[in-house]
Amino acid sequence: MTDAAPGKVYLVGSGPGDPDLLTVKAKRLLEEADVVLHDKLPGPEIIGMIPEEQREDVGKRAGGEWTPQEYTNARLVELAEEGNTVVRLKGGDSMVFGRGGEELAHLAENGIPVEIVPGITSAIAGPEAAGIPVTHRDYTSSVSFVTGHEDPTKDESAVDWDALAATGGTLVVLMGVGKLPQYTDALREAGMDPDTPVALVERATWPDQQVATGTLDTIVSVRDEAGIEPPAITVIGEVAGERERVVEFLEGY
Repeated sequence: MTDAAPGKVYLVGSGPGDPDLLTVKAKRLLEEADVVLHDKLPGPEIIGMIPEEQREDVGKRAGGEWTPQEYTNARLVELAEEGNTVVRLKGGDSMVFGRGGEELAHLAENGIPVEIVPGITSAIAGPEAAGIPVTHRDYTSSVSFVTGHEDPTKDESAVDWDALAATGGTLVVLMGVGKLPQYTDALREAGMDPDTPVALVERATWPDQQVATGTLDTIVSVRDEAGIEPPAITVIGEVAGERERVVEFLEGY
């Protein structure tokens, strides 16, 4: 490391994928950054806004190529120590199942100035883009956000599906397409009504957004028939049935 003051790292949430949903600050930082380290989840339109020579892909894909988190952490420190203004660009909000907390702690431990720039989390924007409110006075006053893709090194899951089934509120599962059979089974075993509405929103706000709806009992077969693939949001609860009431008039995506 040189004697010069380090640069600064911005942990930036890009929102669900539509470039129009970038915050003003996020857009400005992308234009000003020396280097942008990005995931795949911001989507091709947003990533395409960044000059190729200024961006580095450190994304991860389920079952595919991936960049170790340790490399990303070290690269952020390295670039900042060289005096760069660095944007770490994430899909949605970096602090909602985006490992932003890990990167924040690593940067602080290495004496790197860091700023968090919130983004619109796909946990809310995904359902909204499909015409589904995550809360509704007629159905629920609570919503729980759950990851369907936990740290594989954990001895056991930290998700208590029994407790979640008992809340009576909306459940929004991120990164849960692959494990849909497991947690829908767990919820039924916990006593959740098999007829509870469920919606899957793939690539929310992207040009190729796709939505599929069913019930706790049918959603796995619906997923397979519709060909739903990651990235997708799962919405479980009475609010998921609202889409059918509004879809004829729903515009935007």
